[in-house]
Amino acid sequence: MKILTEKQKAVLKFIENYQMRNGHSPTLRVMREHFGVSSDNSILKHLKALEAKGCIKKDDSPRGGIALLSKIKEKLSSSTVQVPVLGSIPAGGPVLSEEYIEKYMDFSPSDVYKPEKSFILRVRGESMKDAGIYDGDLVIACSTKEPRAGDVVVALVDNENTVKRYMKERGRVYLKPENDAYKNIYPENELCVQGVVTGLVRSYY
Repeated sequence: MKILTEKQKAVLKFIENYQMRNGHSPTLRVMREHFGVSSDNSILKHLKALEAKGCIKKDDSPRGGIALLSKIKEKLSSSTVQVPVLGSIPAGGPVLSEEYIEKYMDFSPSDVYKPEKSFILRVRGESMKDAGIYDGDLVIACSTKEPRAGDVVVALVDNENTVKRYMKERGRVYLKPENDAYKNIYPENELCVQGVVTGLVRSYY
């Protein structure tokens, strides 16, 4: 494979992530909107360069779209599912784009609750250590699961993602840490629950 320019790398990475999430390739319009360009020509230029360098191929459709990349084909046909590890989650909720995805992790489909609706976030700090969740752990969360009192959740508070226990008391919602050194978090305005934690991944090295 020949050396790619930074822009070509960005286009190829976007195609790869899009195919992994959707099972098919992005349209020119989707790529145009993602990269903030007004003309198809700039996207087509990069696609032709990627094709010439052997990075992508056209499919058999009449419109000549982009065929699934070989490694994406293998992953989609395997017996595992992939869940994205997000560096952070914006206010609108989990956004599965390369801007936020650090990598993907493979799991058996039976090991993850609704894998297609799940994401992974790295825990920072010791506020949940008494619940067995430590600094550096990875929590798996489902973005569509309805939170219930007592659930551990990923939530957005003061523009920062945090992992805490979701609590309700006399109709008031708050977040409870599992460490006596930390105080409960009572939202002044709105508390945004972005996912209910359904699993934990820990590395010992």
